Amino acid sequence: MSTLTSRERVLRAIDHQETDRVPVQIYMTPEIHQALVRSLGREPIEAFRIDLRTVGAPRTKPLRRPEPGSRVQYYDEFGVGYANIPNNAGGEYLEAVDLTLARLETMDDVLSYDWPSADDYDYSVVPAQIAANEGYCVCAGHAGQPDIINGVGRGRGMEQVLCDIALEDEVGLAIIERRVEFFLEWSRRTLAAGEGKIDILWIGEDLGTQKGLTVSPAVFDRVFRPAIQRFIDLGHEFGCKVALHSCGSTRQIQPTLIEMGLDVLDAVQPEPVGMDPEELKRAHGDVLTYCGLISTQQTLPHGTVAQCREEARHRIRVMGEGGGYIFSPAHCIQPDTPVENVFAIYEEALGVRFP
Repeated sequence: MSTLTSRERVLRAIDHQETDRVPVQIYMTPEIHQALVRSLGREPIEAFRIDLRTVGAPRTKPLRRPEPGSRVQYYDEFGVGYANIPNNAGGEYLEAVDLTLARLETMDDVLSYDWPSADDYDYSVVPAQIAANEGYCVCAGHAGQPDIINGVGRGRGMEQVLCDIALEDEVGLAIIERRVEFFLEWSRRTLAAGEGKIDILWIGEDLGTQKGLTVSPAVFDRVFRPAIQRFIDLGHEFGCKVALHSCGSTRQIQPTLIEMGLDVLDAVQPEPVGMDPEELKRAHGDVLTYCGLISTQQTLPHGTVAQCREEARHRIRVMGEGGGYIFSPAHCIQPDTPVENVFAIYEEALGVRFP
């Protein structure tokens, strides 16, 4: 087979057709990104020939600024305040420390809150972004939209948002709807600005844990399915494929996701219950494309170079046959991962040597 462009390679894989090589993606923490740049002498997405690029309308309305001396270092578009918190892997994550949405107690509070608007963004730059990424598979969106559990949980508290969902709390569900509506309209305007040249709409919702679903199938159908369906339908309306990020075990609802028209399941982890790669390929590999499955919990941070090579070869052999697979770490590569292990998996995927 002749060499394909990145765009052709990804779209053929999603359509379950053979490709010249497996398409590749990468997710990195800032610390591992810096380590790879130092070792490679260039950007990892270029060195590793990453096939996907993301475009999107930037925000033009200024975000809320932290008060002098405040612990908060950054406020997001929903007014939630974050600070960098050290973690055990030797890096830092922005964690919510000012949970503004937790202070919304009545519907009057919801109605008077300063919610973000799709009007706060500049969609006119999207065509130039697409042109700058000619030949690549162009994506819009991200794992944080609508991301109901995590997204609302960061502003309201994880326990509270799960209680809101379980109890069908009027205020909690109204907050969820505000988040969904904002990202849906942002996506609509971004796709419209793309004029048919955006290939994948990327969305996210962490529906699984290590042992099973985060919520019951009934709750998924009642709360999450209608929201996710709106994004899938929107993407297809604009001729896009749609990818859903979800950590954890989603095996139980994968038939439902397929029924909804989902094209790609992203950040697939091999460790959770029911997520064995060979089982996934047998069950749904002919209709659903999987992105991920290179272990960021075990093999990449703790395995040897040889073990990383073997896992990479296994995933390509099992998942890549007949298309339906995008080679990728299962999540952001953590700071305690040896760069040699990262080199090893991409060397197997690309048939080259690094650095």
